[in-house]
Amino acid sequence: MISCPLSLLFFSPVVFSIMASAEPAGCKIRITDRGLEMLKFETQKFVEEELSNITMPEMKGQEGRFQYTITDVKIRELNLTHADLQFIPEVGLLFDVQNSSISLSFDRQILYWFFFDTGNINASAEGVNINTVLNLIRDDEGRLKINNITCDARIAKMRAKFSGTLGRVYDFLGRFLTTGMRFLLNKQICPALKHAALVHVNSMLETIPVRSEVNDYIGIDYSLVDDPVVTSRSLDMHFRGMFYSLSHQNHTLVNYAVDPVIREYDRMVYLALSEFFFDSGLFSYYTAGIFEMHIVNEKMPKDLEMLLRTTYFGAIMMLNPALVDAPLSLHIAVKSPPKTTIKTSGATVAMTAIVKVLVLPSGQPPVQLSSMTMETKFNAKVSMKGKRLAVQTDLRRFKIFSNQSALESLALIPLQAPLKTMLQMSVVPLINNWTKQGVRIPLADGMDFIEEVVEYHNGFIVIGANLHFSKGLREMIAGGNKTETETNNI
Repeated sequence: MISCPLSLLFFSPVVFSIMASAEPAGCKIRITDRGLEMLKFETQKFVEEELSNITMPEMKGQEGRFQYTITDVKIRELNLTHADLQFIPEVGLLFDVQNSSISLSFDRQILYWFFFDTGNINASAEGVNINTVLNLIRDDEGRLKINNITCDARIAKMRAKFSGTLGRVYDFLGRFLTTGMRFLLNKQICPALKHAALVHVNSMLETIPVRSEVNDYIGIDYSLVDDPVVTSRSLDMHFRGMFYSLSHQNHTLVNYAVDPVIREYDRMVYLALSEFFFDSGLFSYYTAGIFEMHIVNEKMPKDLEMLLRTTYFGAIMMLNPALVDAPLSLHIAVKSPPKTTIKTSGATVAMTAIVKVLVLPSGQPPVQLSSMTMETKFNAKVSMKGKRLAVQTDLRRFKIFSNQSALESLALIPLQAPLKTMLQMSVVPLINNWTKQGVRIPLADGMDFIEEVVEYHNGFIVIGANLHFSKGLREMIAGGNKTETETNNI
């Protein structure tokens, strides 16, 4: 039951301001320079695709005895081989392109004296340099948002090759035209990149809610609690990481847990989760009334029912001998929100419940035979697959004692083993039913965690992973924009 918004850390380049956390973070994410290296290729492809969509205006004019019209300018190929993506401490991310090239073509109509000539011209822009910085902030709702982009683009030189009968005559005109086209192309690159970042990527960011439902009972708040922090080796983001009950959204825990710390840089991505993260999930399920169950009839193991009848036979006879054959039931209700403890040896969940033994006379209210306290401790194993993080539990320790007398506590000793078995067969599956499904980490479609490693520390868990892209950045953005359109149409 884990969720944290990883998603759009992955849209380069970035500039961040550093602010003190307004509150502790239950969930932290680190993108390392290794992750940035993979993101560089996706960013490069995205920039190439954006620049390939540049449209150039028609050019008309006269130079000496030449009258010309240039139309249908198309970018044929971009070669951004010398591209780099890097962290700038206390600033953000820089996407830098140096000494690259762009191939394009356009149609010409030229009148020279009494000669009219048309044809296609192939041209190339060389020494293409693009320096782009993206400012990514935490907005008022705690959502990741691109606030500003600074861009500087320059083309060192441009060449054009004329074909046709007057090709040699056009050498002078060619130099004149390419100078004008270089000026126009310079002016088109940065607006194209700014539009891509501020419109397309921001539209996708808007489709990722700050608060989202996990299932019919609980939701999660993964809003940022402060602005991202950038060092020379990483981008760190701090999220609230708090679950809440959908029926009691104002009932939440205060975060007193140990602040999770990420020290590693070997993998592309790190996810750190504090005890508060898990406790808030358990608290939300408790508030929603999930941790309560009745075990009766076919749910009651036959050997346990027989043992209960033997144990409480005297009590039943004293109440009413006619109830001897009436069905028995167990009512189990967790007394207080379960508590998570994380140590280097692993994670455990402690839970205290009240167990009532009831007899169910036909057509009459239930009659309580006994009330006991059940103290349990579960081992909790955290795992992650793709976009989902889940928790599986198994019973580690079990103890019951009477709420009525020490003498009855002694009488309950024979019930220890069958009740423990019943817990393993009934209660543990109930808990795992909610936790094993996990919570989807809000990565964009087409991005997954692979090669995950879980490490336990005192007070928090750190999961290191690498990234796998099954879609390109443009496909992810298109998917986000499509989702937003469909949502608006509902």
